[in-house]
Amino acid sequence: MVVIPYQQPVLENLNAYYLDIKKLLEHFQGEIGSGGIHFKSHAAEGVLFFDQDQLLSGFLQEKNTSLSGSEAIERLLEAGKAYNFNVTVYHIDSEEVYYWAGIHTAEKIYKDLSTEFTDLEGLIKKMGSEKLTGYIDISIGSGEQNGLIFLINGRIRGASCSWGNGVPGPSSEHQRLIFQKTKELGGTYNVSRIALNSLPAGNLPTDEQQHLSETAIVMMEALLAIFETVVDENTKKKTDFQKLLKQNLVEYADRFAFLDPFAGEFEYARQSITYSGRASDHDLVQGVCAVVKKMAHDLGLFSALLQKLDLWSEEYEDELLYYDVNLTEIDI
Repeated sequence: MVVIPYQQPVLENLNAYYLDIKKLLEHFQGEIGSGGIHFKSHAAEGVLFFDQDQLLSGFLQEKNTSLSGSEAIERLLEAGKAYNFNVTVYHIDSEEVYYWAGIHTAEKIYKDLSTEFTDLEGLIKKMGSEKLTGYIDISIGSGEQNGLIFLINGRIRGASCSWGNGVPGPSSEHQRLIFQKTKELGGTYNVSRIALNSLPAGNLPTDEQQHLSETAIVMMEALLAIFETVVDENTKKKTDFQKLLKQNLVEYADRFAFLDPFAGEFEYARQSITYSGRASDHDLVQGVCAVVKKMAHDLGLFSALLQKLDLWSEEYEDELLYYDVNLTEIDI
């Protein structure tokens, strides 16, 4: 399977005929550390995944042939001699590049699950609770269309669909269409798991290895500060925002345990977040955004909040896409 995750390219529209792929690889190992080089032509498609120290894996798909591992790597390194490839270079975070490099090791753990008996959204929640690292392959209707949903440690990290040329994109956009089509047309699911012992040890994120990013904290501090201002400006009676926030945090404690005020892991005061929990940055962003949306809706301030978030949304556009957050949608 030739898959490159949804990312903005570092460099694109290069012609392999004029390139020394080995030197290109060496350059970007030093420049960006980890990533993928995507090769595309009318006759074939391939990808090389790398980190700063080594080539991790390669995949090559020709008309009637699929190659992986050393044979694919060798062919792609000499790509300019055989194919008129268009070449694109992507940066992929070091915590995720091993996942994409290891997709060819995936083994099916659930086969031919039917929409008659299995709800896709319920299946995704189940895989989330099982901390699946792998993907769900969805055949829609009688197989005329299909989609893939990628998960790392139970969290969605992208999706692709046949009507989008199989290119992974923002998971919420593709998910919505996949859900809609499976409900309307039915279909079957296959769930595959990536064998963790086939990947470089210690490089795939786990609950213990994830570290809360400073960006996530700063981003959520800014969101709460903006919302606190909106509440102060639009309520006649002086509101104790901190107390109001804690009351709402309790309602999401079942879903995001770190938000439980009695656990003492998460606190917001004086426009600053103090956090001592072990949840990932993804969970922190998802949890805080869910609480803010609910509070804004309950207070009748949803539109007022959105009007104040233009600059914030622009500044954190890439992060919102990465964490799969859409504050314009009320999902309560």
